[in-house]
Amino acid sequence: MPLVSSVEHEAARVDERELLARLRAGDEGEFMRLVDELGPSLLRVARLYVKTRAVAEEVVQETWLGVLNGLDRFEGRSSLKTWIFRILTNTAKTRGVRESRSIPFSALGDDADDESGPTVDPDRFMTDGEFAGHWASPPRSWSQPEARLEAAETRAVIQRAIEALPSSQRTVITLRDVEGWSSQEIRNVLDLSETNERVLLHRARAKVRRALDDYLQLGS
Repeated sequence: MPLVSSVEHEAARVDERELLARLRAGDEGEFMRLVDELGPSLLRVARLYVKTRAVAEEVVQETWLGVLNGLDRFEGRSSLKTWIFRILTNTAKTRGVRESRSIPFSALGDDADDESGPTVDPDRFMTDGEFAGHWASPPRSWSQPEARLEAAETRAVIQRAIEALPSSQRTVITLRDVEGWSSQEIRNVLDLSETNERVLLHRARAKVRRALDDYLQLGS
């Protein structure tokens, strides 16, 4: 398995070097394919930092201009995708600060909610007797009933819960669970330590699960 992973990794590096060479040579078709591939994700990530879709679209346009202007200076220390998203997040943060929405990731402890508090309500656990510390009101399985979890209303509950998160948590869970990024990609783009990324994702998932659990209980 490690050998296969190593071979696949090297093949990906070769493919990226070839792509970079074509982009630097001015291959417009290759550039447009890259725009089509990354454009929707870039727009969704930009929306995490700015208030309107129109501003997010401007951020994406500025990002592609930055990519074109910086291709010759790109040294390949990260993947091309990571580099592009770094340009995007830096651009979006600048615009977001102007709109008083963005919270710097260097101030992770300054989120509005109390990061030192429990991720699950203590009242959900027993406090006395033989089963102290066990669930008094256990969370319902997300897989029952499956039809409700697939419903548009349930997806809306999840989306609202994500939107209500502090910005750092919202960004991490969106990249990990919505965009499907790896933890390493998130850390590289957002310049987070492994511990910070893991804590932010854990707290974000706990809050989203709590919101979904409350919704399912109300409907039971």
